[in-house]
Amino acid sequence: MIRILIADDHAIVCAGLKQFLAEDPEMLVVRMANNGADAVQCVREEELDVVLLDISMPKKTGIDALRQIKALRPNLPILMLSGYPEEQYALNLIKAGASGYLNKECVPEDLISAVRTLAAGKRYVSPAVAQKLLDQIGAPAVENPHDALSQREFQILCKLAKGESITSIAQTLSLSVKTISTYRTRLFEKMGFTSNADVTAYALKNKLID
Repeated sequence: MIRILIADDHAIVCAGLKQFLAEDPEMLVVRMANNGADAVQCVREEELDVVLLDISMPKKTGIDALRQIKALRPNLPILMLSGYPEEQYALNLIKAGASGYLNKECVPEDLISAVRTLAAGKRYVSPAVAQKLLDQIGAPAVENPHDALSQREFQILCKLAKGESITSIAQTLSLSVKTISTYRTRLFEKMGFTSNADVTAYALKNKLID
């Protein structure tokens, strides 16, 4: 039996995912969480085989929860779910430790296949993402400038783009204000930003935030 946690702040999405998974007799949704903090707590409390984790959630985003869950249980497969185009997020999330990425508009068969793949100890990516990974191996250049950022830099880019202050980010990530400021400076240098407004404009243009 594949024991699954679903973490999404929309109850109807959780219910839909649970219904899809229930069609497979080898899958069992044992817990559901409506925010990133609860998802991390569920991982602490339950024996799980796969986690389905939404990117955008209150209290603690899916990206933040991903890092914490991997710190708690490095071998636990995590499938990231999002309405964002996969080419915008998939590569950075896989670099951050996710075992797969799936767009919420996928068909149920893709969801079942992804969960089975992760439970078998493999990674799941779409053909489009697989091609991007192959392209990166063969060429140093990247299509999206943010693909070249480190995991932490990308995480901070998304938070700055949403208007979070350096102090707030430092508290969320349990880092010092000085450390976040250093990451911000490095991020601005790599991306050519001159202000937080540039960060937000870039994120909106590239559909990294709503």
